Amino acid sequence: MIRRAFVFFALALVFRWPTPVSAESAGQSGGELRFCLRGEPKTFNPLLVEEDASETVRYLTGGVLIRLNRQTQALEPGLAVSWKVSDEGRKISFRLRSGLHFSDGTPFTSEDVAYTVKALMDPQLHSPTGDSFRSGDGQVVVHTPSADAVIVIFPAPVAGLERLFDQVAILSAHSPKKEMAVLGPFYVADYAPGSYVLLHRNANYWKKDKEGKPLPYLDSIRLDIQRNRDIELLRFRRGEIHLISSLDADSFDRLQKESPAAAHDAGPGLDSEFIWFNQVLSAPLSDNKKTWFRSAEFRKAVSMAINRADLSRIVFGGHARPAFGPVSPANHFWFNSALSVPQYDSAGALRLLARAGFRFDGSTLRDSSGNRVEFTVITNSGNKSREQMVAMIQQDLSQIGIKVNLVTLDFPSLIERITRTYDYEACLLGLVNTDLDPNSQMNVWLSSAENHQWNPKQSKPATEWEAELDRLMRAQSSATTDKKRKADWDRVQQIVADQRPFIYLVNKDAMSAISPAVVGSAPSVLDPHAFWNAEVLRLGPDPALGAQE
Repeated sequence: MIRRAFVFFALALVFRWPTPVSAESAGQSGGELRFCLRGEPKTFNPLLVEEDASETVRYLTGGVLIRLNRQTQALEPGLAVSWKVSDEGRKISFRLRSGLHFSDGTPFTSEDVAYTVKALMDPQLHSPTGDSFRSGDGQVVVHTPSADAVIVIFPAPVAGLERLFDQVAILSAHSPKKEMAVLGPFYVADYAPGSYVLLHRNANYWKKDKEGKPLPYLDSIRLDIQRNRDIELLRFRRGEIHLISSLDADSFDRLQKESPAAAHDAGPGLDSEFIWFNQVLSAPLSDNKKTWFRSAEFRKAVSMAINRADLSRIVFGGHARPAFGPVSPANHFWFNSALSVPQYDSAGALRLLARAGFRFDGSTLRDSSGNRVEFTVITNSGNKSREQMVAMIQQDLSQIGIKVNLVTLDFPSLIERITRTYDYEACLLGLVNTDLDPNSQMNVWLSSAENHQWNPKQSKPATEWEAELDRLMRAQSSATTDKKRKADWDRVQQIVADQRPFIYLVNKDAMSAISPAVVGSAPSVLDPHAFWNAEVLRLGPDPALGAQE
């Protein structure tokens, strides 16, 4: 989905929480890790998280029943030592760890899990996290047969049910601190709006290292609120912060020249950049352009005429790979490895256009009515890489006689055009993918979905292939085995490759900056790239050291 931030929860101006009563280990101190949030956290309620800053806080503070290992992409026990999915995906049973406590000392039991699930599914709360679990009409039923056992029963099958719990931070049913009492490795100790969020080590955290030492190693994490990425990079170079979890290609290259040990490229990530044509029937476009844009042959020809290898090499400095489709190869299980590698073939594009009735006179492409083929691409202003991609696409498509224009818009104006007025011809944006599971893309591929961007909110599928996408997406979401889901999702990827409603361009690499002073880092292609294993990070001899002194 195209990520948009909305304000769901108002925060107090300033608050401070006392350190929980605990028997903190007198072992090795890990110091204070510092990095930046690129926006104000909109909520500290983990069930209401919608944007990046709040997600960072949730990841570092929330205790979850099941955790997705960001490196292996395997599910691992968290607060639950074991779990079992049954009744065709309607039921999940957990066995919980015993003797655990929240950061304020409140005991953790099955009552807390039941309380959290009921809050998560409360329609009055409008939890974005809870939306992933909504599988059908009816109530979710929670049983707590003992203090360490929980059974959750959904009204209809939920595909990939156990994976969804990686996003569900357990709340305390009894703590007076409510959502500020946590089970993760850190807790929010101080918050100054516009300035910082300070996390302290949760001495009640349940995990220990192989030698039996309590985790986390770090004493605290300071999250400075800094929207300006140039200032963020400058602060890293000065040694004022220890990591930047996500870097663009230009910043990465500059940093790599100055301090190669601090620059980390984990390889192609989940995020993609793509272009699409407006296929909304009511859009204020000429009939001839509507005909072009609704032609699969036209879309495929445009796709063939784009040199993705050049985009990857020139725009992203080699820190991107040509994109296959809606799933990156970085998503090990769900990627359809049978898809053809995207090929640059301008001659093949012209042959395909000729079969579709277009004529190329050596410099200009015209349709069967003699209209010159020309369209305008909109993208968000200030995004240099997207502007550069459009410039290169202009060059590529000029080789087959198509004239491409570029218009940049501020983001609110762009959203207005692609979601309300539909007054545009083509758009280049990106997909921020934070979830491996196909269900995370339901709001893209269902024809009735708002983010079915080329022709959203259809009352019924406009084409046979979109009807087939609807069927397959619903089938995979209710299938009871990963094998069946994989087969359906592979077919979705193949249809998208055949029809090109989105013309996928590149998968950007997951690049980060990590100070050599940070011990234990293992950058991942999955978010959060640089601090997914924060509980085992510590600072070396010079904790003030960033990329350079």
